Amino acid sequence: TWLKANPSLGETIGMEKVVAACESAKQNPAEENTFRQLRLNQWVKQAVRWMPMDKWNACSFPVDQKALEGRICYGGLDLSSTTDITAFVLVFPPVDDEDKYQILPFFWIPEDNLGLRVRRDHVPYDIWYKQGYLETTEGNVVHYGFIEKFIEDLGTRYNIKEIAFDRWGAVQMVQNLEGMGFTVVPFGQGFKDMSPPTKELMKLTLEKKLSHGGNPVLSWMMDNVTIRTDPAGNIKADKEKSTEKIDGAIATIMALDRSIRCGNDNSASVYDSRGLLML
Repeated sequence: TWLKANPSLGETIGMEKVVAACESAKQNPAEENTFRQLRLNQWVKQAVRWMPMDKWNACSFPVDQKALEGRICYGGLDLSSTTDITAFVLVFPPVDDEDKYQILPFFWIPEDNLGLRVRRDHVPYDIWYKQGYLETTEGNVVHYGFIEKFIEDLGTRYNIKEIAFDRWGAVQMVQNLEGMGFTVVPFGQGFKDMSPPTKELMKLTLEKKLSHGGNPVLSWMMDNVTIRTDPAGNIKADKEKSTEKIDGAIATIMALDRSIRCGNDNSASVYDSRGLLML
């Protein structure tokens, strides 16, 4: 079948290279469309579902919040809309070669529409709330002041070096967080900024170098992510094409980017100048 799609297979490109690309595509859904288009001559849609959940679930190593106190970490903030889910994710870089990137997520929705969302979306927000994986803020819109105070309190427990944020709709909260002493950095949502850390998140997941504690809200959002690819092979999560909410995934990707760039000290990283190397 491959020979029918590639008459020059074995001449202009070696069979072993195509086999390796096929195996890589099986492990990483984000590479599936590229393989099918370039090696099998198939028409494919631009968007593709991304995270292999068996690999993600294999990274459900426990996250000890108490043990992480005082450690350097980086935040990702995705506000979405006032009636939707707001996500704030902390990523702790590894302290040695045996350590993993620790992911600590937090989520909020308006208290008044909790029951409505459960009935409308058929998503167990109420169960997640009772289990402590989801917070509510008073009223029918997300109370940003409550979240600001929550992040301020987190700052007394963890050494939050930077908070990356999506510029959309975050102006006032950013100003307030800066007033509390946090370093807040804007994070572009295009291919240029999102592609390297998105690819790195997949790589770390496949290598089991992440610990996310099996948080069900974050796992649900990761399972919702659909990826868009540009002609150069860059990727990013696509909110419009994704089946459901992915705010936590976006916040994780932004926080991971800052964590990789800056690590456990204040010195510059090679990642700042040349970007991530994908093997």
